[in-house]
Amino acid sequence: MSLRLKLGLPDMLSSAPLARRLAGLTAARLLLLSLSLILVGAFYLRGRFGFGSYTMRVALETFGLSFALTGVYAALLRQGRHIERLAEAQLVLDQMTWTVVAYLTGGAASGATSFYGLSCLVGASLMGLRGAALAALSGAISYGALVFSLQRGLLSSPPDQPPSIYHLSTDELTFYLLVNLLVLIVVALLAGTLAERLRWTGGALAAATERADQAERMAGLGRLAAGLAHEIRNPLGSIAGSIQLLRTATGLSDEDQRLCDIIQRETGRLNDLVTDMVDLSKPKKPMFASVDAARVAREVVSLSARSGRAVSDVDVAYSGADAAPIWADGAQLRQMIWNLVRNAVQASSPGDAVEVAVEVAGAVAWLRVSDRGVGIDEAARARLFDAFFTTRSQGTGMGLALVKRIADEHGFAIVVDSSRGRGATFRVNLGALRFSRPPEPH
Repeated sequence: MSLRLKLGLPDMLSSAPLARRLAGLTAARLLLLSLSLILVGAFYLRGRFGFGSYTMRVALETFGLSFALTGVYAALLRQGRHIERLAEAQLVLDQMTWTVVAYLTGGAASGATSFYGLSCLVGASLMGLRGAALAALSGAISYGALVFSLQRGLLSSPPDQPPSIYHLSTDELTFYLLVNLLVLIVVALLAGTLAERLRWTGGALAAATERADQAERMAGLGRLAAGLAHEIRNPLGSIAGSIQLLRTATGLSDEDQRLCDIIQRETGRLNDLVTDMVDLSKPKKPMFASVDAARVAREVVSLSARSGRAVSDVDVAYSGADAAPIWADGAQLRQMIWNLVRNAVQASSPGDAVEVAVEVAGAVAWLRVSDRGVGIDEAARARLFDAFFTTRSQGTGMGLALVKRIADEHGFAIVVDSSRGRGATFRVNLGALRFSRPPEPH
């Protein structure tokens, strides 16, 4: 099955962060239950009910069951499976626990209903607005069921407590019901909204930090490239010129010609490496003009067919539209296509073919570069366009990073389709045809 990756769509929630938050809150839950037991026992039950009374017995059983469930949560959490379902179950069961506490401490008028809001905060910290809404809904249902059952006589008041506490007038029941439900809704909305904003801010901060780190790496690369470009290109030029003269000499054997070809090919590869380093470290602002993307792609294919591996064992061919005028920087567009084609050739095996096409869909031009190489595995897809990241032993990880930078500066969108063992296809949305003015980068 084809796996599709569209750049720029961060994953805001994964099971690993949720598991860490749930583990921390499970530990905090033990402390909260202990404090709740102390508060209820010390300020409400102490001195009023003996250990053998109905209220004390139910309270101890409820808290004991909650402690046991905490142990079950911890055991399930260690298995690392169904983390979201576990978090949802914990929220619902906690609201049911607070309902029992509310029943034992006054029913509809109990002050223990404030624990419902606490569970909403827990839900927000676990799963954002969805967790807060789940806690609020389960709390509202539990509290509503308690009030309805007491009012209709389906549930009698604790036998060791005064019935007058639980027998409230209709106006009083309506007041407590509306106030508690309103508080639940407000707390859930506030907590959920704040959690979502915090999560979004955290993601934006992480992205900004990554951009700052990338800029720092690029600055260091720029200083390095400036020195290396001069020191490497001068001897490379001498080597290339010497090889050209040597090849014109008479009497060279086939083996000598083959060695000259290897030196010339490797010299070109080193020159490409230096060019990538300089271009990636010192980005230039695009100079927009009307450019025929189809013509540029055909020129790149023609050039690539006369250099590198494409001369011998990889066929590079163009197909698609005859013309596709867009607004772009011609030199940078050529560099982007060249790097995509070079990447496809390097990923190909002897005898494979690389297809380059500029296609027009409606009024939008698309560049497509396809190879039949080994494909891109799942681990590499997330870092495919990172500078210095490569899956090849001889790669530098700068070619695709330069492609991404040029695409971003032009407002182009890149989509990668890849299946393991069945090659990869890079598709670039080049924007609408024949802009009357340069497009604003996205």
